[in-house]
Parts: sequence; C-alpha cells; structure tokens
Amino acid sequence: MADVNSTPLNEDEKRLAELGYKQELKRTWSGFSNFAISFSIISILSGCFTTFAQAWNNGGPVAISWGWPLISAFIMVIGLCMSELVSAFPTAGGIYWWAAKLGGPQAGFYTGWLNLIGLIAVTASVVYACATFMNVTIGLFTPAWASTLGGDPLLQAFALFIVLMIVAALLNIFSSHLLAVVNNISAYWHVFGSLAVVLILLLTAKEYQSPSFVFTERINNSGFSDGMYWWYVLPLGFLLTQYTITGFDASAHLSEETHGAATTAAKGIWQSIFYSAIGGWILLLAFLFVAKDTKFINDPANGYGAGQVTAVFASALPAAMFKAVMLISTVGQIFCAIACMTSTSRMMFAFSRDGAVPGSALWSKVHPRTHVPVNAVVASSIIAVLITLPALYKSPAGVPVAFYAVVSIAVIGLYLAFLIPIYLRLKAGDNFRPGPWTLGRHYKWMCSVAVAEIAFISVYFCLPFLPSAVPFTPTFTWYDVNYAPILAGGVLLAITVWWYASARQWFKGPIRTVDETPTPASPSAQALTETKPIG
Repeated sequence: MADVNSTPLNEDEKRLAELGYKQELKRTWSGFSNFAISFSIISILSGCFTTFAQAWNNGGPVAISWGWPLISAFIMVIGLCMSELVSAFPTAGGIYWWAAKLGGPQAGFYTGWLNLIGLIAVTASVVYACATFMNVTIGLFTPAWASTLGGDPLLQAFALFIVLMIVAALLNIFSSHLLAVVNNISAYWHVFGSLAVVLILLLTAKEYQSPSFVFTERINNSGFSDGMYWWYVLPLGFLLTQYTITGFDASAHLSEETHGAATTAAKGIWQSIFYSAIGGWILLLAFLFVAKDTKFINDPANGYGAGQVTAVFASALPAAMFKAVMLISTVGQIFCAIACMTSTSRMMFAFSRDGAVPGSALWSKVHPRTHVPVNAVVASSIIAVLITLPALYKSPAGVPVAFYAVVSIAVIGLYLAFLIPIYLRLKAGDNFRPGPWTLGRHYKWMCSVAVAEIAFISVYFCLPFLPSAVPFTPTFTWYDVNYAPILAGGVLLAITVWWYASARQWFKGPIRTVDETPTPASPSAQALTETKPIG
C-alpha cells in the first residue's frame, strides 16, 4: 500500500486518503463534467421518448402533465439527501460506501449489489431503447432497411443493441478525459436538442390539443378496469418519471475523477435532477399538445412503446420535421448510453476494489495508460446484453414487457440502493458529521419522505403491467409476466444466502489502500473518519 505522506497531496487527494484510498483514477473532470454525466444519464431525450407510452396507456395526459412534476418533486428530495451524503463521502463507491460507513459491512454488501444490478439494468434498458429508436430512424432515412434481417423489427433492434453496446464500451475504454469531453457535448446536446424539439412541435404541428385535454384527459389502455384507474393504473404510469430521472448517482461514482468533489459532486446530483425535471416537463407538455390524432396514436398497428410516441410525431408533423425529431432523440440516447456505461463500470471498479465481486482483482484493475477500469467496462457490457435477451421474445399483446421489466429492475435496484444509506443517515441523526454541502436540520423530514417514496414505487413496479400477467387468471400467460420481482427477489435471495453462507466471514466493508491517514484539514474532513456504523 502507498504512504499518502510520501508525496504532497492536493485537497481532493487528502479527502480521498481520509476515506482510505489512494488516487488511482485520473482526476480530470470539472464540476460541469460531473453534472453533465448525471444530466446525460437522466437524459430527457431518452426517457421521455422511450417510456412515454407507459404513461400514455396507464393514465394518459394526466399521468404526464401532473404526474411528472409530482414525482419529480419526490425525486428531488431523494437527490438532495444523496447530495449531503456524497459531500461527506466523495468516493467512486458512492452509495455502497455510504451504507457501509453508516451501517456496517452487511448494509454495504446489500447496497452495493442492488446498486450494481440497477446500474447494469439501466445501461441495458437505455442501450436497447436507443436501438429501437435508431431502428425507426434508420428506416425513415433508408427505406431499404425495413427488409434487413428478414424484416423482423425485434432482430433489427437487437442487432443494433449489440452494435451500440460495443460502441459505448469502446468509448469508455479509450480515455477518461475523452469521456468528460463527450459528456460536456452531451449536456449541450440535451439542452439545445430538447429546445429544438419543443420548437419544432409547437411551430410546425398541423393541429393542437386544448389545455383541457393536456391537464384533465384520462386514458386507460392497460386492460385493467376503469375502477382501478386511480389506485393501480395511474401509479403504473409514473414509471415514466421515475425511470427517466434516475442514474444521477453517477456524480458520486465519478467523484474520484472530479475536482472539488465534496462540493461539485453534491451540486452535480441535485442540479441534474432540477434541470431535467423542468426540461422534461416542458418537452412532455409539447408532446401532449400535438397529440391530436388520439385514434391513430392508440391504434394497435403502431405497436406499443416506441411505436406510440413516434405515432404522435408522425401524425402531427411534416415528414422532414418528423425525421429531425427522431434524429435529435436518437443522438441524445447514444450520449445517454455512453454515460450509463461509465457510471456502471466505475461502480463495478469500486465495489471490486473492496473485494465484493467475484474475480475482484480483474474488475478492479486500472489500465496504466488510460487510467480506466477496462475489464469492468467489458464485464458490464456483457452482463447487460445477457439480461436483455428476453427482449427477443414478442408478447402476444404487443407490449414490450421484457423492456419494461428491465426498466423496472433498474428503478427498483437503484432506488432500493438509495434507500439504505438515506435511512441510515436518518437513523444516525446528529452523530452524522456532514461535509461542506449539508441539509442542516431539514434532513429529518427529507430523509423520511425519500424512504417512504422509494418503498412505495418499489412495490408498484413489481406489479403486473397487463391483466394477462396476473397469476391464476384465465388469460394468464408467461409472455406478459413482469419478471422484475422474480429477478429482483432472486437477487435479494442470492445476496442473503451468499452473505450468511460466506460473505460475512470475509467481507469487512471498504478496504483501505493507503497506509496512514493524513491530518484532516477541517472539521468536515475529520468527520470522514469519525462516523461510526449504526446498527
């Protein structure tokens, strides 16, 4: 191990050494780059497009015009709680490290695995959704593409999915500095691209809906009875917002590569949520105002998922403008996919660095020239492809159940990982010593609200999306089953068995990679070594 006092350390390196780690990753990211990666992963050009149909069919305009700001407010509270934690503990391990510090090795072990699985699922879902949109976009510009791979859209999308996954992996392998530049470009693309889409929709659409439609219209295409609308169907539509505004923990995972991380990573989390919430709402309202031909949009011939949001644009816009909107969204989704891979690989690197992942020595290895965890990037890519294989099977109902299941796994895994350290911070109370960015006395109600909201959505997104997915009913079919609870429950069971059978004997939480801790420069820095495990 290295002696941290053998060479002069800057403030970021001192803070990292106080947490127990030497500087292995290259610290080349600015505060804007740190914000940009979370903003890119949230990606309103991705989530607002790819999961629009989930809200449209499960609630309609009401689920979007009112559901988006409502759920965004809850997510903002979650983000603020996490900003306080990353300010105190700015490490690449992020959420897992916070849980281990506040709750001990077992809390860290569970949190780390939930976070890693959630991030891999996010990467898989984003890349696959991008592939489906790219499939449509290529077809608009090159009609001959429709006959590729026998004209099967599922095979076409999956082939593009593999290609995009390889591209994202290669860009992540090449250079950490290049990634920072790509994410900076991505942030501007999302801002100006979203603005361009809104202007195109509002200035060139053939007809417009009334404000009454946008803010009061209810749609229930779920197959469940209208009597279940408010308590079952509508909450399922909230998956649009909860899925889109996620992945903001990337600011924490990239904190070891960011200058002034104790402050800039904290800002990166809450600012990425705030600006995405505002931009996403404006974008979605524009979608609703031009969704005039509801009969065409709801036509099963358009397909479910990407087919419905493209039906909105196809029915509302001139052909050239339709192509422009699809192209802007597809490029934004590519940026999002690259950023997701970055966050996932850094989490895998950090968790492996502490010995929690089988083959840890391989996944925690950093390339000596690029300072990138190359093996972690490759492993994340392969696993993401494997868990998306069920997307090759088409539901008889035409609903991309496999895609929404992967989306649900991403949401459940990530938000349960967020819940654990937020709850432990609440439990720690005044024993918790914050960093330079803090919630002050507001932590009590904010952490309580965050925990309650996460518990709520974790239950709802495990429920069936279709009546034919409800067990023990005449219409039940395994094709339509939401396998999110099966996979999530299986993972939790596997983690539990592994912990009690083996891991508790050797996993002791974060492993120091420095010999001694430098003298803390401030009371907040001192807190990094003083906080004791709770429970």
